Amino acid sequence: MRRALVVTTGISTVVVGLLAVKPHQPAVLSAPASPQSSAPTPRGGATPRPGGSGTFTGSSVDTQYGPVQIQARLTHGRITSITVLRAPDRSGRDQQIAAYALPRLTREAMGAQSAHIDAVSGASYTSQGYVQSLQSALDQAHA
Repeated sequence: MRRALVVTTGISTVVVGLLAVKPHQPAVLSAPASPQSSAPTPRGGATPRPGGSGTFTGSSVDTQYGPVQIQARLTHGRITSITVLRAPDRSGRDQQIAAYALPRLTREAMGAQSAHIDAVSGASYTSQGYVQSLQSALDQAHA
């Protein structure tokens, strides 16, 4: 009996330890950057090309719960702001998920300075639409 308790406790400790390990780096949250700020290189992508300035509207991406469309403002190749133009809103639950997920996705994208960001748990479709629309906006900026 005592041996089973020790083994169970040991296994539980290992499982908890493994679950605590994250396979990715945490996102760096940042405020909108000024053109003069020294910026870290974005994770998961190439350094933005200098000179890409303006406001770029991404394509509207249809998801299972409604369209997602993003607008990105870039200054000298850096994302300075992101605006959500369209979000899933067909039901109250869709609106609730969007209200939870979109600010988190925006913080991740601002910190990463790219569309290479993690999805928000429980908002997979909205996250996928956000990433696709943001990437299309960034593609316009770098074309």
